[in-house]
Amino acid sequence: MRNLNEYLALPYKMELIPDPDEGGFVVSFPELPGCLTTGETAEKAIANAQDAKVAWLTAALEDQIVIPEPDDDSAYSGQFKLRIPKSLHRSLAEHAKREGISMNQYCLYLLTKNDSVSANP
Repeated sequence: MRNLNEYLALPYKMELIPDPDEGGFVVSFPELPGCLTTGETAEKAIANAQDAKVAWLTAALEDQIVIPEPDDDSAYSGQFKLRIPKSLHRSLAEHAKREGISMNQYCLYLLTKNDSVSANP
């Protein structure tokens, strides 16, 4: 079992999302269930998140709760191939050209925009 400093050095993912109901921001660590906090600004929420992570890990160690390791992204290359209709390919290329960016950048923008919308309905 690791000690507190070893767990704090691990690359746990932090999610920062605006809170439309209460205002401010909510920060969580998805790999540490129930570890979350808030802040009036993004900066304050992130600062509070570090305190919340220390408290969560300390309590888990004291109570001898198994602490999950961070997800390993090394299994993902960041690339995938996608077959699309020629008409869609043309449309994407034309939109990218109008924006003055590569089609790859334009598709990344569209995927990111739509993924964040579906993750936070």
